Amino acid sequence: MTQKDDVLETLHLPEMTPIGLVRQFGPGLILMMTGIGTSHLVTAPVAGGRFEFALLWAIPVAYIFKYYGFEMAFRFTNATGRSMLDAYSTAKWKWPLWYVLLTTLMQCAIGQAGRLTAAAAVVYYFVLHYFGADLPAYWFAMAVGVTSVVIILTGRYHMVELVTKICAGLLLVSTVGVYFYEPAPLSGMAHFFMFEVPQGSWLILAAFLGLLPTGIDVSLQASEWGKAKKAGMGKIRDHLEATGLAPKFTAWGSKKEDLSVDTSKLPPHALEYCRRWFRIGLWDFRFGHVISFIIAVIFLLLAAVWIYPSEVEGRAVIGQIAQIFTDSVGPGMMFVFLLGALAATFSTAFNYFDGWPRVVAACCRNLFHATAKLSGTAREELTEEHRKTWFSEFNIYRITMFYSLIASVAIIAGVPRPVWLVLVASALAFFVAPVIYALNLYYCFTVIPKTDTHFYPRPYDTLFGGISLIVFTGLTAILIAARVFGIQLFGG
Repeated sequence: MTQKDDVLETLHLPEMTPIGLVRQFGPGLILMMTGIGTSHLVTAPVAGGRFEFALLWAIPVAYIFKYYGFEMAFRFTNATGRSMLDAYSTAKWKWPLWYVLLTTLMQCAIGQAGRLTAAAAVVYYFVLHYFGADLPAYWFAMAVGVTSVVIILTGRYHMVELVTKICAGLLLVSTVGVYFYEPAPLSGMAHFFMFEVPQGSWLILAAFLGLLPTGIDVSLQASEWGKAKKAGMGKIRDHLEATGLAPKFTAWGSKKEDLSVDTSKLPPHALEYCRRWFRIGLWDFRFGHVISFIIAVIFLLLAAVWIYPSEVEGRAVIGQIAQIFTDSVGPGMMFVFLLGALAATFSTAFNYFDGWPRVVAACCRNLFHATAKLSGTAREELTEEHRKTWFSEFNIYRITMFYSLIASVAIIAGVPRPVWLVLVASALAFFVAPVIYALNLYYCFTVIPKTDTHFYPRPYDTLFGGISLIVFTGLTAILIAARVFGIQLFGG
């Protein structure tokens, strides 16, 4: 047996039992945790509190028509062992990388300010309610931000992930329990099928479509997380290139065809290994997508039942939302809600402190030769040169993280309207999404071999993915026309 065969034949096949699947979930659940804070705990209750059930239709629209923008990123990474940003480097003049780099630097400041605001609002209300201290919101934002950055840079993420999953589960159970204590009337469910845009709802609608389940730009973060997980094709891609079983790929000189892997050349054991991790990756994402949808719907319905009509505004916004739990079940539920809300909003801000800097660093890895020579962010793979050279991928990742912390806290200190800031941050994600969505579909359809029936999208996926892109882009155009140019096609 050759050394090549020895490596591929000794790969450990992951378990495919329900428990085994959940144990091996990763990037998909992180994606869910990234989105479940701001959009679910602030935007959805704002929609229900201000407009009752009128915007209920926008939740399934966001989840259905954004689905393939995310799935294609997971599919691409699991089929090629490379990230979507590696694929973007093959475009003329590498323009997608410049586009992503610039928009991500904006999101690191404005977008992260929105995420930190939501987390700070939970801490603010907790301190105000239990200790009577009315402190500036940016103090709490800074505390959340500094804590996140310290944990990430000291490599203690696994503990936070464990605690956050437990608390987010507590939030899910308590939210579902409160909902069934007094469910929304069946007449309200009709708004799932009623297209209605109330006067003054454009920003909330854009926020829904932008940040439910999360921004499409997070698909790039998930792709990088999937690559960093080093499982499936991501684990063996370098070996396949070294042994001639896959084309060698670099960000300079390689074509997008060099990203593809002809799986018919793989030994049966290695092929089964890659296929199993591919199925795990898809179910990881789909599980998180469904749970995220359920929580978003329930929070809008709870707000419509318990606090409508209300503007749901101000620094005590979390207190208004916590009122749902105290009015329905009793004061004791407030602490349970706040614990889950803190876990959800903290995980959102925390994961973005890792995700956006990771994307910026990956863009630089594919844009600049010097950074490519010092690529990698995994500590076990770093050399002394990686750590000392400021333009290494690892140091660009760290520098961007500090920039995000300082810029976002400064914005929060200067903008005293937390809900407005969250909605603007969410809308920004919506406006930049169609380009990333289109690129994800394009590279999946043109890189993965069509003859590979396991990894290549099914005809249904291809058709509905294209339709979803058209619908999503159309909704983007309608909202931009309404806000920027004052053209009201379907109301306010």
